Amino acid sequence: MTTASREKKRGWLKEEFGNPERRTAYYMVLPALLIILLVAVYPVINSIWLSLHQATITQTGQFVGLENYTEMFQNEDFISGLTNTVIFTVASVFFEFIIGLGIALAINQAFRGRGLVRAAILVPWAFPTVISAAMWRLMFQDQVGVINYVANAIGLISEPILSDRTLLLIGSILVDVWKTTPFMALLLLAGLQTIPADVYEAARVDGANVFQRFFQITMPLLKPTILVAVLFRTMDSYRVYDLFWVMSNRQLESLSTYVYKGVRISQLQFAQGNAAAVFIFFTAFLLALFFIYGLGMQTSTED
Repeated sequence: MTTASREKKRGWLKEEFGNPERRTAYYMVLPALLIILLVAVYPVINSIWLSLHQATITQTGQFVGLENYTEMFQNEDFISGLTNTVIFTVASVFFEFIIGLGIALAINQAFRGRGLVRAAILVPWAFPTVISAAMWRLMFQDQVGVINYVANAIGLISEPILSDRTLLLIGSILVDVWKTTPFMALLLLAGLQTIPADVYEAARVDGANVFQRFFQITMPLLKPTILVAVLFRTMDSYRVYDLFWVMSNRQLESLSTYVYKGVRISQLQFAQGNAAAVFIFFTAFLLALFFIYGLGMQTSTED
């Protein structure tokens, strides 16, 4: 470290901690930071350490480097879980955004009973995921399920939905879209309500039609909210566990179910399970960085 950089660092420390208000703020944040270190940072570091060893649930064996990661990527269950997770995340977030934006635009308009409609739209989101998955699984049942019956009657499917993993994945996407679209719509509605009405009025005076107002006013001003909403839903979908577990009766693999089976149930793939957990953490972290820096969320927020 050069002398200039040392002086710059001392100047920053003096400026930060020399101010009584800033010093008090640091003291107040310190307990929360310590808790985060205990409940978040330490488990992550410990998982990384275990993933680099031939570890079991009771002891840490010899150092094997990236061998666990190599074996993990050669495991068919992991590849299946990764594929299902990526397809589920992309499809569910895409449809939730499209439908949620339409709902947000609709309930942002002034009409009689708007408050009741807004409350009714949030009902699916209020259901716990496990209850939603169990309820929809009954509707997908071969003998008594109404969805399975209708899909067979109109020729969409030729076999029971719950016996086909592709149909199960499609069904899981539909269930997630049904349940979580209200959350997306709620976030987008909050963003729409921050757009000043006089901007639209000025555009109307200038002769802008509906499509011009939407693409040149609504979407640019809504961009920060869209990025936040899509980021939240992407992170949530990427760690899908309970929906797959209940909907498919453990038939459908995701990254999270792979980790749970390896680490908690069989414990025969404890080291690979830790490697998969580390993989989920770092890929989710990279996705967050992509939204913040790659898509301009930071710039939009600062502006």
